[in-house]
Amino acid sequence: MNSRILGGLCAIAAFGLDQGTKALALNTPALENGVEVLPFLNLVRVLNDGVSFGMLGGVVPWWGLIALAAVIVAWLLIWLWKAPDRLTGAALGLIIGGALGNILDRVRYQAVPDFLDFHYGSYHWPSFNLADVAIFCGAALLLWDSFRAAKGNPENPDKDYRKGATSRE
Repeated sequence: MNSRILGGLCAIAAFGLDQGTKALALNTPALENGVEVLPFLNLVRVLNDGVSFGMLGGVVPWWGLIALAAVIVAWLLIWLWKAPDRLTGAALGLIIGGALGNILDRVRYQAVPDFLDFHYGSYHWPSFNLADVAIFCGAALLLWDSFRAAKGNPENPDKDYRKGATSRE
C-alpha cells in the first residue's frame, strides 16, 4: 500500500471516528452537565469557538478559521501527494482527517464540539475531541519521523535509509 492510499484511509478513519463521536456527544442530553467516566475523565459537551484551548475565541470570526484551516489542509494534501513513505502518509492523513472534521463543525455550528475533559482534582485540561487527538497523533508521528530521519543510518550518514538513495546521488 503506498503512502497516498494509507494517508487517505487514515484521513477517512479520523474523520469518521471524529464525526461519529461528536454526533453521540451532541445527542446525549446527560453530557450537558457532564458525566464522570473515570476519576480523571468526564464527558461534557462544550462548543469551542476558538482554536486549540479556546485561543482566539471571539477574536477571529468562524469563517476566518475555516479559511485558514482550508489553506492548511490544501498544503497538507500537496505534502501527502509527495509523501516519501507510509509513516509520513499516515501522519498527514490523521492531521487532514482531524482538520476536515473540525472544518465541517465550524461550517455547521460556527464552533467545534469538544467532549473529553481530563482532570486532576480541580485542575482541568481544556476539553477536546477525537479530531484533536488525530491531529496531535499525526503531528507526533511527523516529529518522531523527523528525529528518526535525522539519525539516519549510523554506518553511512550520507544515506537516507527511507529512500535507499545517498545524498550525493
